[in-house]
Amino acid sequence: MVQTTEQHLETVIRAADDRLGQNIMALDVQGITPIADYFVIMDAKNERQLDAVVQAILDACAEADIPVKSIEGQQGGRWVLIDLYDIVVHVFHFTERAHYNIEKNWQDAPLVDIHEWLT
Repeated sequence: MVQTTEQHLETVIRAADDRLGQNIMALDVQGITPIADYFVIMDAKNERQLDAVVQAILDACAEADIPVKSIEGQQGGRWVLIDLYDIVVHVFHFTERAHYNIEKNWQDAPLVDIHEWLT
């Protein structure tokens, strides 16, 4: 069965939440940029947790047959970007998230209601 982009989004968010990704948000960037349909942005309280969140997302993608186009910043980075074609996931160390403030750059993008996917 082919999954929708929204189902992929749910998979990513549930995986991140399971490993205690913090302040998770999803922006609907369809019609704003050709880069992706959704941006998922979150942070982690330390580098160990950041690595755990990234690995949980990658494991969930592998299990759900969600193709991963590329991963940037995984080796010692404090900002890991996971490109899933239609979804771009940003996992920040909490100190870096405020510095880059991606949410402000994409403030025209509506927020996706993800509360049902979070525990």
